[in-house]
Amino acid sequence: MYMPHNFFAVHNREEFKHKVLAWISQFNIFCFLENSGYYHQDGFRCLVAIQRGPNGPQIVLHPFQDPFDCLYHFHNEHKQWIFGHLSYELNSGLLETRPLRVQFPQGFFFVPDILLELHNDGVSVLLSDCPGKQLMEEIEQCSPIEDEKNNVIIKATHHRASYLQALENVKAHIRRGDCYELNYCQEFFGDARINPATVYNSLNSISPNPFSAFYRVNNQYCLCASPERFVSKSGEVVVSQPIKGTAPRYVDSYEDERSRAGLAESKKDKSENVMVVDLVRNDLSRVCIPGSVTVPSLFSVYSFKGVHQMISTVMGRLEKHNTFADVLDVCFPMGSMTGAPKKRVMELIHRYELSGRGIYSGSIGYITPDQDMDFNVVIRSLLYDKSKEVFSFHAGGGITHYSDPEKEFEESLLKTKAIRKVLTGSFDTDDVVE
Repeated sequence: MYMPHNFFAVHNREEFKHKVLAWISQFNIFCFLENSGYYHQDGFRCLVAIQRGPNGPQIVLHPFQDPFDCLYHFHNEHKQWIFGHLSYELNSGLLETRPLRVQFPQGFFFVPDILLELHNDGVSVLLSDCPGKQLMEEIEQCSPIEDEKNNVIIKATHHRASYLQALENVKAHIRRGDCYELNYCQEFFGDARINPATVYNSLNSISPNPFSAFYRVNNQYCLCASPERFVSKSGEVVVSQPIKGTAPRYVDSYEDERSRAGLAESKKDKSENVMVVDLVRNDLSRVCIPGSVTVPSLFSVYSFKGVHQMISTVMGRLEKHNTFADVLDVCFPMGSMTGAPKKRVMELIHRYELSGRGIYSGSIGYITPDQDMDFNVVIRSLLYDKSKEVFSFHAGGGITHYSDPEKEFEESLLKTKAIRKVLTGSFDTDDVVE
């Protein structure tokens, strides 16, 4: 195994990225993490991890076998970079009986044979099964992917009236005191034959985000345009950055600033956000040094290409006897995709949502040889099964006492705007068949 830290200059980063997307598509197991140029917002390191051979080290995690302990021992056995995902149901404690159209393993990690890091001006070969120069020649020989138009029919699990009724049911639980906030999601789906690499590139162009990912496990693909970090660990410092609060972008600068300012002052969105922040603080306090958990940034509004988002940052210092696995165990699934209190709202989500979530509202990321890690929240993501030629994507939002079901329905469509554009060529909400 070659382990060179070779740096190779790249004259046109975007063209090279297109070649990388074409090159990795030949492999059955890969994970391409991308920050989409949001360096100032501390996104993912831009990493390309590939398992080239059929017999490389892998682990499938199961919900009733202490999955995070299994993950810790897998990492400890190999003491190497590992990449993979955690599905929403992995740590729910509930037996999933609802349909899943795109079925990833509930948890999966692999040790890569090849690991590259893309920079603005070149690429570092961090790990390779052949000399770095030979690897670069292999990539350069690939033709860049080309854009293609798709025109597919999108169906929804809910029609408007049934979605509104589901939210009224949730609000009834809130009024009774069963919960304070619940993240309710609906699924969109259909049949299509697509080129995942091309669709991912189009999605990333329309909706570039700091925690994007193009991820494949055999016939299952996740094309992720996520703006949200679930949790990272660097040394003893643990960071989570939950998102709650979304507002549209506008071409007109005055309207756009009004939208941003409205989000910044929204009592409803602040109410959602602070509930999740408190939940994350509570989760981290279980593994961090007492008194070390702080909120250095509360209710900050960040502007992305398609939407404004309200993001808070929670930080703590890990106690020495705790590991990355302990952090994942107490924090997963993330509060921004569940609600509060977490256990009860997960029971209600299971009761009222019409389909399983799977990798959606789960997490994709990596763990380093030194046990540092970075994981996103799988939202704004298209899931695709290549063998069945079916796709699925979800959207939703945090429901509180102040939520207006009609506005929540419109917000769910706003969050799927980029995916619908890629699949249908249109931003029109009429492209969804109820």
